[in-house]
Amino acid sequence: MPLEVAEQLWRLLGFARTDDADVAFTDADVEALELTKDLMELGILGPDSQAALVRTWGRSFARLAEWQTSLLADIATESDDPDRRLTELSMSVLPRVESLQSYIWRRHLASATGRSLSVESAGSTASPLTVCFVDIVGYTSRSKNLDEAELVGWLEHFEDEATGLVVDHGGRIIKTIGDEVLFVADRVADAAEIALLMTERGADDRDPFPSVRAGLAHGNVVSRLGDVFGPTVNIAARLTSVARPGTVLADRGVYEELSGRREEDEETPADPGAAYTFRRTRRTPVKGYARLQPWVLRRTSG
Repeated sequence: MPLEVAEQLWRLLGFARTDDADVAFTDADVEALELTKDLMELGILGPDSQAALVRTWGRSFARLAEWQTSLLADIATESDDPDRRLTELSMSVLPRVESLQSYIWRRHLASATGRSLSVESAGSTASPLTVCFVDIVGYTSRSKNLDEAELVGWLEHFEDEATGLVVDHGGRIIKTIGDEVLFVADRVADAAEIALLMTERGADDRDPFPSVRAGLAHGNVVSRLGDVFGPTVNIAARLTSVARPGTVLADRGVYEELSGRREEDEETPADPGAAYTFRRTRRTPVKGYARLQPWVLRRTSG
């Protein structure tokens, strides 16, 4: 393995460069390089994907390690001898955590493989998906009035409940970004249901779920390294930024899929048995889209 390649990979994992005189590596690091070389020779880690894949590994595991360390440290500090307790916890807990991580990874790998093969069989690098951003209303002002523990608890409750709603109704969480959740769904109706459920819960004063707003867009989406890209994703984000509190804004793709009508056919009567209604709003200028046309999505009353 050329030294410059090993150093580049180390940086991509998120670690600082070490001085030549530092004793910083173990046999496990050598084994990791050997495995990496094997993957390169097998063509799995090619020049075009190597940096992106290793960088994604580094970011994902760094975040996971920070959370796990914080969890163990919180438990250890309750002991009379925190250092000794942390060592005990590490020896007993980490092997179990490692085994569970491998199990979860394999289950997600099986699920992702099925979706990927479906896209490949269709002969396309992109697939039609419905993309939704859900954003907490008034996050900045609310966070100023919470201490650190309260803020963490509030955000974790939001993420937990949002994840449950998404998964239970056929969606997939792509990422959570503090006060925002990004998810996708294969079926437009599933994404619409999830977005409406979140806004309805946020409008209920008896429910601790925060007030939210959402943006929905449907179209071809490029999926790469666990993230999604393309104009459909951009439009969903822009719609969320202009949505009113407690409102779900939809783009033309969502409107046409759920209403069964094209934009130019809006004057024709809607299907009385439709589950959703749409109210066309003024075209909105947003970054990258001078005349974006949103529709307010609601349930059909009665």
